[in-house]
Amino acid sequence: MHKFGEIICKYKKIILALAIVLLIPSAIGMAKTKINYNILVYLPNNIETIQGQNILVEDFNMGAYTIILLDDMPEKEMLKLENDIRSMDNVAMVGSIADVLGDTIPKDILPDKIKNTAYKDNTTIMMVTFKDGISDDNTIEAIQKIRNITDERCKVSGMSAILLDTENIFNQEFFIYVVIAVILCLIVLELTLDSYAAPVFLLLNIGFAILYNMGTNIFLGEISYITKAIASVLQLGVTTDFAIFLYHSFMHEKESGKDNEKAMADAISTTLGSVFGSSITTVAGFLALCGMNLALGADIGIVMAKGVIFGVICVVTVLPAMILCFNGMIEKTKHKVILPKFTGLKSFIMKHYKAIAIVFIIILPIAFYGYRRTEIYYNLDSKLPKSLESVVANDELQEKYDMVSIEMVLVENNVNDEDMKKMLEQIEQLDGIKWTLSVSKLSELGIPENMIPKEIINKVQTEKYKLVLISSKYEMATDELNNQIKEVNQIIKNYDEGAILAGEGPLMNDLVEIADHDFNSVNTISIVIIFIIMLVILKSISLPIILMLVIEFAIFINMGIPYYSGTVLPFIASIVIGTIQLGATIDYAILITTKYITKRKEGLDKKEAIDYALGTSISSIFTSGLCFFGATIGVGLYSKIEIISSICVLLGRGAIISMMSVVFALPSFLMIFDKLVCKTTIGMKKIGGKNNA
Repeated sequence: MHKFGEIICKYKKIILALAIVLLIPSAIGMAKTKINYNILVYLPNNIETIQGQNILVEDFNMGAYTIILLDDMPEKEMLKLENDIRSMDNVAMVGSIADVLGDTIPKDILPDKIKNTAYKDNTTIMMVTFKDGISDDNTIEAIQKIRNITDERCKVSGMSAILLDTENIFNQEFFIYVVIAVILCLIVLELTLDSYAAPVFLLLNIGFAILYNMGTNIFLGEISYITKAIASVLQLGVTTDFAIFLYHSFMHEKESGKDNEKAMADAISTTLGSVFGSSITTVAGFLALCGMNLALGADIGIVMAKGVIFGVICVVTVLPAMILCFNGMIEKTKHKVILPKFTGLKSFIMKHYKAIAIVFIIILPIAFYGYRRTEIYYNLDSKLPKSLESVVANDELQEKYDMVSIEMVLVENNVNDEDMKKMLEQIEQLDGIKWTLSVSKLSELGIPENMIPKEIINKVQTEKYKLVLISSKYEMATDELNNQIKEVNQIIKNYDEGAILAGEGPLMNDLVEIADHDFNSVNTISIVIIFIIMLVILKSISLPIILMLVIEFAIFINMGIPYYSGTVLPFIASIVIGTIQLGATIDYAILITTKYITKRKEGLDKKEAIDYALGTSISSIFTSGLCFFGATIGVGLYSKIEIISSICVLLGRGAIISMMSVVFALPSFLMIFDKLVCKTTIGMKKIGGKNNA
């Protein structure tokens, strides 16, 4: 590893030049990486609702739909608008009551049931279906075109409209996320390092790593907007301590009288050994997310694991080249470190370790109780700003038409009209069902089939399937709608075993079930993987248990606070936060523990060893924790997108809680369980009874 360091120092200018050149393809790759705004696409392909969605696309040219609310618009004008929309690429079908009435038949002749359903307070509705999926670029583009050709009398609702508005907000905010994270991290580093210029180069190096990471996402095809939002700030927060470690090692080597290149070669060698070990646990924590059935976990996990790897590579290549090339500037801006040494805090912890352990034991069940009972929500759209066009449209549609969720039933053509009638009657008797609609149902309501344009009939019937629409007044991802979906499924299966209930509501129902499973499985996987890694690194049975307990305690507090504060979390936050917090902050505990083991093996008693380990680690842990906090909390407080805001606030708060838990609780448990640690750790058995008083 020392030879590697010498090579980096020798070719520092070439390495820095190459690093700058690589930013060009990285920027291009980042720009060309598709960003997905629809979480439903991450559902497994083998579930029935996804299969139903595929049938809607392939057989009915119905990948997505929108309902347009029309305010006080004459039938003649409605028909013109329909024709304009119908002429757009990707539009499969446009339908409204105007198709039946034309521009000459008065609406008063309609049966009351249809008239009351189609008209409310001088408004009516128009349904538009699209050939491609909900989040497909063509669908989003068509939604935007519809908005462009309509005026304030037309409000476009639906999932695709929500995704378009989310995309617009995200594009407006993303650059601000990065700026906020960089400024807050820069403030922390200026307070904790001994040079005004050094933090700039450390952050610039991390910026290189972030661009390399985001640029290589092009090989994944696309990433979620959630991943893009948190990956950059999380990579900044997690990998900053790698850069700090190299800088401190370089300055330490220089103090021994070595020239710059010799000092840097030794610093690179030291950093590689230390950073490699600590980064393994972080990478493992992120990769544990790949165990989720919801593919969003793999999306976040792979990008973040890749980001840590790029962070390590840049710290031992790009950063040394920067420091050596600009060492003069770093030396000229030297100043006294503003961050205190925390000697008083260390003395307090060493003196009151038993009381701290008792407080830990008291708080643990309270935190765990809150952790298990924190409420979550699944309908991420419900927390978007109420002023968004799509949210206004959805709210008005719900208020005037009691129409919240529309499902599609795919029934095989061999089901006769009589059975179809009975099936729909049973469905309409369920609580929360507003109406059902099919070609046969329109005939029953007084609109003969010959009055319905053939274009519409051909769109809702194929050689294999008939399409039935169901309107529910229950909101998506609620217990009421999920129970209703189960009941509808039971009814349609009684008449046709091959029938499929599709649409956004059933997809969200599957999302709820899969997310519940993922919550338990991902946390278990991350704990097991990191526990095994620590067994190898620490060569101990007891230490991994103690360290995991300390960090899990911090996770319980972090995730339990929402229960006691009455805050409801987005479901994805509840799944990923524990794993990310564990993987990103377990390094704090490993830092103290490895120093403690080293000093115990050198012959120091437990108090001396822990005093040394804590005293030499507090500043590093506080710097790392505050950088992690700074990189995430600002974004959390700024973002208007609730899911991004919640995740970042939880990550920032979790960094501080983990930091405090490690600094206070870990030394206390090492003091209390020193004999057990010595007996269960390779190389420490002979010192188990030495100077433990």
